[in-house]
Amino acid sequence: MSERASGQRTSVFSRMRATTGGEMLAEFLGTAVLIMFGTGCVAVAVVGLPESGRQTVDFGAGNWLIIAFGWALAVVFGVYVAGGVSGAHINPAVTLAFAIRRKFPWAKVAPYWLAQVLGAFAGAAVVYAVYGPAINAFNNTQGIADRAESLPTFSIFATFPAEYFGGTWWGPFVDQIVGTALLVGVIAALIDNRNQAPLSNFAPWVIGFVVGAIGLSFGTGAGYAINPARDLGPRFFTWLAGWGDIAFPGSGDWFSNYWWIPIAGPLLGGVLGVIIYDLFVGQVLTAKETAPEVEPSPPPGRVPESAERGTTTSTSD
Repeated sequence: MSERASGQRTSVFSRMRATTGGEMLAEFLGTAVLIMFGTGCVAVAVVGLPESGRQTVDFGAGNWLIIAFGWALAVVFGVYVAGGVSGAHINPAVTLAFAIRRKFPWAKVAPYWLAQVLGAFAGAAVVYAVYGPAINAFNNTQGIADRAESLPTFSIFATFPAEYFGGTWWGPFVDQIVGTALLVGVIAALIDNRNQAPLSNFAPWVIGFVVGAIGLSFGTGAGYAINPARDLGPRFFTWLAGWGDIAFPGSGDWFSNYWWIPIAGPLLGGVLGVIIYDLFVGQVLTAKETAPEVEPSPPPGRVPESAERGTTTSTSD
């Protein structure tokens, strides 16, 4: 290859990295990091500890603490990885909400979504490569011959609704709306410099705490996907890897055709969250910034200073 051709190719890639293409690369990697840490911590709780010989007794509800704090840290480091390039949406619900309320270019929405889903798929593939033997050992221990019947190992990668919803779609759909509205609404507050935004580069940690809080408060209903890419990318991977109908269309003993809920619910919830923040806080901050300065009124029963000065002057004359 000639130096001229090599230089042209380098120039093309440089231009791509400096535009939306570079932002897509950052969103891909940030989302992949999110999923590797996030689904990795679920793998530890579900199959890693039980099949490693390191857990002599069931950890029980404590496993949920591993998952909640693991996902919180996953968000922190995913945001740190991509934040300087793309803003680290790493979540299609955030991208859509910002396009609607934060003047994020609509032309970038689809590219961001694509990069996020592909990054989530890649992250899930890495976790499977590491924990595949533990998954197989777990299924053997539990007497599960067909991976397509193994809901616990599927839950490492994607979500399903709680049994108490009774197979209805409305309960988990509302769950996803509420969880994502909390996430995106609080993110809007945390990045609003007119409000009490975290100083320096501490914001990723606080956003991670938000995800942890959602997991601890609203996590058991539908697995708190609160991110369409976080669910869809790994779900597609599990479908290819043999989990069958549990992945697509998302059917189990007490749920069916579930795959669309962790997509539609978060997209709607994210938009509602940012609208609610703007209505109750953002627009108030704007009004306070643009309101003309008004001299404060004197306490009741006291004559304004200007009137007092005018009276004194007339008396001396």
